[in-house]
Amino acid sequence: MGLGRVGLVTAVMFANSGFRVIGFDTDPKVIAAVSAGSVRTREPGLENLLKKVVNEGSLEATIDANEAFEDSDVYIVCVDVPLNKAGQPCLSQIRTVCKEIASSPLKEKLVIIESTVPPRTTKDVVAKILEVESRFECGRDLWLAHCPERMSTGNAIRDFAQNVRIVGGHDENSTKIALALFKAVAEGEILTTDCTTAEVAKLAENSFRDVNIAFANELALICEEIGIDVAHVAELANTHPRVKIHAPGYVGGPCVPKATHLLLHGVKDKEKKLKLMLSSRELNEYMLEHTINLIISSLKEVGKKVGTSRIAVLGAAYKGETDDARNSSSEKIAKKLMKLGAKVVVYDPYAIESFGALKAPNIMKAAEDADCLVIATAHEMFRKLEFKEIRRIMMNKPIIVDGRQLIDPSKVRGLGFHYVGIGNPHC
Repeated sequence: MGLGRVGLVTAVMFANSGFRVIGFDTDPKVIAAVSAGSVRTREPGLENLLKKVVNEGSLEATIDANEAFEDSDVYIVCVDVPLNKAGQPCLSQIRTVCKEIASSPLKEKLVIIESTVPPRTTKDVVAKILEVESRFECGRDLWLAHCPERMSTGNAIRDFAQNVRIVGGHDENSTKIALALFKAVAEGEILTTDCTTAEVAKLAENSFRDVNIAFANELALICEEIGIDVAHVAELANTHPRVKIHAPGYVGGPCVPKATHLLLHGVKDKEKKLKLMLSSRELNEYMLEHTINLIISSLKEVGKKVGTSRIAVLGAAYKGETDDARNSSSEKIAKKLMKLGAKVVVYDPYAIESFGALKAPNIMKAAEDADCLVIATAHEMFRKLEFKEIRRIMMNKPIIVDGRQLIDPSKVRGLGFHYVGIGNPHC
């Protein structure tokens, strides 16, 4: 149920393991692409596997829910749980899908929630909908479990097969049945628990990463003030066997930024008592504002104004070596610069989005006549740019604002660039 990045990989991996799989989605374009064996995102190895299972007939795709449910023994829910403008989770897709599932014969069927959801969603929302609508009881007449996905964009196939898997059952019988299912497709260890603990464990993973990056970002801001390089500080500190400081930068994508909001959903007085995760989230969001301030101050230092400058944003994806621009920091940077009057051009070797800015076909077109380059995504190709050639086609007093610490400052300063980077001394 849901053939996005998570759902499609899940469908393909089950089909490749010998199951007959029906993929359901409400978007006709998604159904057409899957049926043609075409992957619309950059995920190494996925298209070849998709073509294989489609040609073999082990994976079909449909927009017809009744067709998807006919003769199905297992329902795997992979729909999104977005946040609204107030930062509250919206469970409408989960509720709709569960009502559709409950309208089918559910006797001795297994329902798996793979979507990342707030605590107690499986027990208090999903189970209640299934039981009320179907009049069957979870654990006796049907089985229900939360089995959170643990895939990263760019490594999804390997992660699905090899990562440790968590199976959280609604009850003991559900846990046993779901465990048996995933043993058929997963090579990695499978750990079992209850569904609410599984939900919290998934959210804790992502919130932990958010807090770690926030620490690195705060350390970077301190190092900027002192005038030292945060990368060197982290390198030295990380030689301690119990220290592992992350790289500073931006936190984007569909998972980590919303994890804290999902985890704290329903917690009473969270703003008064539970400050660490919320403060970390605020600090990581602030890094976008900090980058804009670096751009404005750097332009001012060389006698330019942001409103009359051409600025190239390098990268549209939320992380390196992917084409995934969901909740991308690049989008927020580009839109803010355009709002300030800058002429913005975006270049990404993989992602197609440009967020309303001009889209450059290559790096040289992006840099041509630019006053400032902003490195917003950690693509490997940006580490290896020919800055001597780029310097030649940029405007006078060119600036590099490095939000990902990809560039050697001494190298580009020696070529005449005004370089500033997050966590790097600005001179």
